[in-house]
Amino acid sequence: KEMDLQLFLQRCILKKEKPRLNLPLQKVKNNLIKEQQKKIETGIVIKQDTSENQVNSIYLGIGSNLGNKKLNIEKAKFELIQNNIDILKSSSYFKSSSWPDAKNPKFLNIVIKVNTNLKPIDLLKKCKKIETYLGRKKSPKNSPRVCDIDILDFNQTIEKNGIFLPHPRIHNRNFVLLPLFEINKNWTHPVTKYHIKRLISSLSNRDITSIKQI
Repeated sequence: KEMDLQLFLQRCILKKEKPRLNLPLQKVKNNLIKEQQKKIETGIVIKQDTSENQVNSIYLGIGSNLGNKKLNIEKAKFELIQNNIDILKSSSYFKSSSWPDAKNPKFLNIVIKVNTNLKPIDLLKKCKKIETYLGRKKSPKNSPRVCDIDILDFNQTIEKNGIFLPHPRIHNRNFVLLPLFEINKNWTHPVTKYHIKRLISSLSNRDITSIKQI
Protein backbone atom coordinates (compact mmCIF):
# COMPACT_ATOMS: atom_id res chain seq x y z
CA LYS A 1 0.00 0.00 0.00
CA GLU A 2 1.37 3.41 -0.95
CA MET A 3 2.45 5.51 2.01
CA ASP A 4 0.33 8.59 2.66
CA LEU A 5 2.27 11.86 2.33
CA GLN A 6 1.45 13.13 5.81
CA LEU A 7 2.30 9.78 7.41
CA PHE A 8 5.64 9.72 5.65
CA LEU A 9 6.44 13.29 6.71
CA GLN A 10 5.52 12.46 10.30
CA ARG A 11 7.92 9.53 10.26
CA CYS A 12 10.64 11.74 8.81
CA ILE A 13 10.22 14.17 11.69
CA LEU A 14 9.64 11.82 14.63
CA LYS A 15 11.77 8.85 13.69
CA LYS A 16 14.25 10.43 11.28
CA GLU A 17 13.47 7.56 8.96
CA LYS A 18 16.26 6.81 6.51
CA PRO A 19 15.78 4.91 3.28
CA ARG A 20 16.74 1.27 3.72
CA LEU A 21 18.56 0.39 0.53
CA ASN A 22 20.22 -3.01 0.35
CA LEU A 23 21.59 -2.41 -3.13
CA PRO A 24 22.73 0.67 -5.04
CA LEU A 25 19.75 2.21 -6.81
CA GLN A 26 21.19 1.48 -10.23
CA LYS A 27 21.47 -2.23 -9.42
CA VAL A 28 17.92 -2.27 -8.16
CA LYS A 29 16.79 -0.59 -11.37
CA ASN A 30 18.70 -3.08 -13.51
CA ASN A 31 17.24 -6.02 -11.60
CA LEU A 32 13.71 -4.68 -12.08
CA ILE A 33 14.32 -4.25 -15.79
CA LYS A 34 15.61 -7.83 -16.08
CA GLU A 35 12.64 -9.15 -14.12
CA GLN A 36 10.21 -7.25 -16.33
CA GLN A 37 11.94 -8.53 -19.47
CA LYS A 38 11.61 -12.12 -18.27
CA LYS A 39 7.89 -11.61 -17.71
CA ILE A 40 7.56 -10.20 -21.22
CA GLU A 41 9.43 -13.15 -22.73
CA THR A 42 7.27 -15.68 -20.88
CA GLY A 43 4.05 -13.93 -21.85
CA ILE A 44 3.10 -12.82 -18.32
CA VAL A 45 2.78 -9.20 -19.39
CA ILE A 46 2.32 -7.44 -22.70
CA LYS A 47 5.03 -4.92 -23.55
CA GLN A 48 3.63 -1.41 -23.80
CA ASP A 49 4.07 0.66 -26.89
CA THR A 50 7.49 2.36 -26.91
CA SER A 51 6.07 5.82 -27.53
CA GLU A 52 3.82 5.45 -24.48
CA ASN A 53 6.81 4.59 -22.31
CA GLN A 54 8.63 7.72 -23.46
CA VAL A 55 6.04 10.39 -22.70
CA ASN A 56 4.85 9.88 -19.15
CA SER A 57 7.66 11.31 -17.02
CA ILE A 58 7.75 15.07 -17.64
CA TYR A 59 7.15 17.11 -14.50
CA LEU A 60 6.52 20.85 -14.21
CA GLY A 61 6.33 23.00 -11.11
CA ILE A 62 3.89 25.93 -11.07
CA GLY A 63 3.91 28.61 -8.38
CA SER A 64 2.42 32.01 -7.60
CA ASN A 65 2.66 34.52 -4.74
CA LEU A 66 0.87 37.55 -6.18
CA GLY A 67 -2.82 38.23 -6.73
CA ASN A 68 -5.29 35.36 -6.80
CA LYS A 69 -2.71 32.58 -6.54
CA LYS A 70 -5.01 29.63 -7.17
CA LEU A 71 -6.53 31.36 -10.17
CA ASN A 72 -3.09 32.18 -11.55
CA ILE A 73 -2.05 28.53 -11.30
CA GLU A 74 -5.28 27.31 -12.89
CA LYS A 75 -4.82 29.82 -15.72
CA ALA A 76 -1.29 28.50 -16.25
CA LYS A 77 -2.64 24.95 -16.47
CA PHE A 78 -5.28 26.07 -18.96
CA GLU A 79 -2.68 27.81 -21.13
CA LEU A 80 -0.46 24.72 -21.10
CA ILE A 81 -3.39 22.65 -22.37
CA GLN A 82 -4.12 25.27 -25.04
CA ASN A 83 -0.52 24.83 -26.21
CA ASN A 84 -0.99 21.06 -26.70
CA ILE A 85 0.69 20.15 -23.41
CA ASP A 86 -1.53 17.50 -21.86
CA ILE A 87 -1.80 17.37 -18.07
CA LEU A 88 -1.83 13.77 -16.84
CA LYS A 89 -1.67 14.36 -13.08
CA SER A 90 -1.82 17.34 -10.76
CA SER A 91 -0.83 17.54 -7.11
CA SER A 92 -2.63 19.35 -4.30
CA TYR A 93 -1.77 22.96 -3.56
CA PHE A 94 1.10 23.47 -1.15
CA LYS A 95 1.52 26.73 0.77
CA SER A 96 5.02 27.81 1.83
CA SER A 97 6.99 30.88 2.84
CA SER A 98 8.69 32.95 0.19
CA TRP A 99 12.42 32.36 -0.13
CA PRO A 100 14.89 33.90 0.64
CA ASP A 101 12.80 36.79 2.03
CA ALA A 102 10.01 35.37 4.18
CA LYS A 103 8.49 38.87 4.42
CA ASN A 104 7.25 38.52 0.85
CA PRO A 105 3.79 36.96 0.26
CA LYS A 106 3.54 33.21 0.78
CA PHE A 107 3.67 30.95 -2.27
CA LEU A 108 1.20 28.41 -3.57
CA ASN A 109 2.83 25.63 -5.57
CA ILE A 110 1.81 22.50 -7.40
CA VAL A 111 3.57 19.87 -9.47
CA ILE A 112 2.00 18.45 -12.61
CA LYS A 113 2.86 15.50 -14.81
CA VAL A 114 2.52 16.31 -18.49
CA ASN A 115 2.77 14.81 -21.94
CA THR A 116 4.15 16.80 -24.87
CA ASN A 117 5.92 16.28 -28.17
CA LEU A 118 7.99 19.41 -27.61
CA LYS A 119 11.72 19.26 -27.06
CA PRO A 120 12.91 20.52 -23.65
CA ILE A 121 14.12 23.90 -24.92
CA ASP A 122 10.87 24.47 -26.83
CA LEU A 123 8.82 23.51 -23.77
CA LEU A 124 10.83 26.03 -21.74
CA LYS A 125 10.08 28.76 -24.29
CA LYS A 126 6.35 27.92 -24.13
CA CYS A 127 6.43 28.13 -20.33
CA LYS A 128 8.14 31.53 -20.41
CA LYS A 129 5.61 32.85 -22.92
CA ILE A 130 2.76 31.70 -20.69
CA GLU A 131 4.36 33.39 -17.67
CA THR A 132 4.55 36.65 -19.61
CA TYR A 133 1.00 36.28 -20.92
CA LEU A 134 -0.29 35.84 -17.37
CA GLY A 135 1.40 39.06 -16.24
CA ARG A 136 4.86 38.16 -15.00
CA LYS A 137 7.19 41.13 -15.25
CA LYS A 138 10.96 41.27 -15.40
CA SER A 139 12.19 41.76 -11.84
CA PRO A 140 15.13 40.93 -9.57
CA LYS A 141 15.70 37.24 -8.84
CA ASN A 142 13.36 35.73 -6.21
CA SER A 143 10.98 38.71 -6.34
CA PRO A 144 7.23 38.09 -5.90
CA ARG A 145 5.61 36.92 -9.13
CA VAL A 146 2.23 36.19 -10.63
CA CYS A 147 3.31 32.91 -12.16
CA ASP A 148 6.39 30.74 -12.26
CA ILE A 149 6.60 27.58 -14.40
CA ASP A 150 9.68 25.38 -14.07
CA ILE A 151 10.65 22.18 -15.87
CA LEU A 152 11.61 19.86 -13.04
CA ASP A 153 12.28 16.61 -14.87
CA PHE A 154 12.03 15.85 -18.57
CA ASN A 155 12.01 12.08 -19.04
CA GLN A 156 15.03 11.74 -16.74
CA THR A 157 17.09 13.76 -19.22
CA ILE A 158 20.40 15.24 -18.05
CA GLU A 159 21.24 18.40 -19.99
CA LYS A 160 23.32 21.54 -19.44
CA ASN A 161 23.32 23.22 -22.85
CA GLY A 162 20.79 26.04 -23.04
CA ILE A 163 18.65 24.45 -20.32
CA PHE A 164 19.53 22.72 -17.07
CA LEU A 165 17.83 19.35 -16.59
CA PRO A 166 16.79 18.20 -14.11
CA HIS A 167 16.09 21.49 -12.34
CA PRO A 168 19.34 22.22 -10.45
CA ARG A 169 17.62 22.89 -7.10
CA ILE A 170 14.92 20.22 -7.23
CA HIS A 171 16.63 18.12 -4.55
CA ASN A 172 16.36 20.68 -1.72
CA ARG A 173 13.03 22.40 -2.36
CA ASN A 174 10.21 21.33 -0.08
CA PHE A 175 7.62 22.97 -2.36
CA VAL A 176 8.78 20.70 -5.18
CA LEU A 177 9.55 17.42 -3.43
CA LEU A 178 6.33 17.14 -1.44
CA PRO A 179 3.87 17.70 -4.31
CA LEU A 180 6.06 15.53 -6.55
CA PHE A 181 5.93 12.75 -3.96
CA GLU A 182 2.15 13.05 -3.90
CA ILE A 183 1.85 12.20 -7.60
CA ASN A 184 4.87 9.88 -7.96
CA LYS A 185 6.06 8.13 -4.83
CA ASN A 186 8.75 6.26 -6.79
CA TRP A 187 10.46 9.18 -8.51
CA THR A 188 14.26 9.14 -8.51
CA HIS A 189 16.68 11.98 -9.20
CA PRO A 190 18.13 11.58 -12.73
CA VAL A 191 21.66 12.52 -11.63
CA THR A 192 22.11 11.17 -8.11
CA LYS A 193 19.62 8.30 -8.52
CA TYR A 194 18.37 9.09 -5.02
CA HIS A 195 14.80 8.02 -4.33
CA ILE A 196 12.41 10.86 -3.52
CA LYS A 197 11.87 9.49 0.00
CA ARG A 198 15.59 9.89 0.64
CA LEU A 199 15.51 13.47 -0.62
CA ILE A 200 12.53 14.37 1.56
CA SER A 201 14.15 12.70 4.56
CA SER A 202 17.16 14.94 4.01
CA LEU A 203 15.08 18.10 4.41
CA SER A 204 15.23 19.89 7.74
CA ASN A 205 12.32 19.52 10.16
CA ARG A 206 11.61 23.20 9.58
CA ASP A 207 11.32 22.67 5.82
CA ILE A 208 8.91 19.79 6.40
CA THR A 209 6.71 21.47 9.01
CA SER A 210 6.61 24.94 7.45
CA ILE A 211 4.85 23.82 4.27
CA LYS A 212 1.12 23.09 4.30
CA GLN A 213 -0.90 20.91 1.95
CA ILE A 214 -4.23 22.62 1.24
